[in-house]
Amino acid sequence: MSSLDKMWASFVAMGLMLVATVLITYARQKTKGFVRFILSLIAFLLFVPILLYMLLSMI
Repeated sequence: MSSLDKMWASFVAMGLMLVATVLITYARQKTKGFVRFILSLIAFLLFVPILLYMLLSMI
């Protein structure tokens, strides 16, 4: 894997982390009940590809 590919993988991981952070913050401050649960679940499920992209950028 080239250095440029590693850079893009880390950028994707950072972007997904930003999306997950915004989702969880919005869910905790503005929503209640089922919508809060769904948004939190989506945010936490984003951590799987985040982890994979982080590991990919380190290889």
